[in-house]
Amino acid sequence: MTADGLLERGLLLLRERDPVIDRLIGGSSAEVLALLNKYIEEIELFNPAYGLVGAKNRQDLVVRHILDSLSALGIMGRLLGTASPAPPLIADLGSGAGLPGIPLAVVLSNWPFVLMERSGRRAGFLWNTLAVLGLSNAVVEEEDMEQAAPERFGLITFRAFRPLEPAPVKSLFRLLRHGGVLAAYKGRRDTIEAELAGLTDLEDHLKVEIHPLFVPFLEEERHLVVLKPRRA
Repeated sequence: MTADGLLERGLLLLRERDPVIDRLIGGSSAEVLALLNKYIEEIELFNPAYGLVGAKNRQDLVVRHILDSLSALGIMGRLLGTASPAPPLIADLGSGAGLPGIPLAVVLSNWPFVLMERSGRRAGFLWNTLAVLGLSNAVVEEEDMEQAAPERFGLITFRAFRPLEPAPVKSLFRLLRHGGVLAAYKGRRDTIEAELAGLTDLEDHLKVEIHPLFVPFLEEERHLVVLKPRRA
């Protein structure tokens, strides 16, 4: 199967498995597929110079990065659908190549996104990619999370950004508006539980959910860890 066929088949499998993903993509599957393929081309163009992602080939890029990013769509759709009547602002922290933020923004075209990246070089790649794709629902902020304005985001997500340790989790909670959540892409369940064991001092202040993720064609454990702060 070609990489293009792999992406199309992967999207179909995600839609068949989760009715929320199916509803979110709806009748725009051709447009979503076209934008994702254009995004893949941008990554491949700049990856040799910028070291954006680790991928052996286009098939690996499609499965490990694009489909992996989209695997949490159903969970996020449920979280966002109940958070507020208005679309909440979503942050992708340590966005790097724009993962998972750009694939999510392609599908969630009615939701506003901030791609936060402290590296000027990678922030430049992100701005260029948003322009190439014509994504008007996303912007880039070149800064570290410690300098970001507080209480802005309804959902913060990240892949391979930082471990779930007390100090960064507290910093991330500072950025959430009331009712907001963190959604961290993670791998093995035992590794997740080891990280969460270090949050015992915060256990009275947060609710934790661990959701298994289905990533088409990937035979590895993937999970989405959702942290919801308990506020007085």
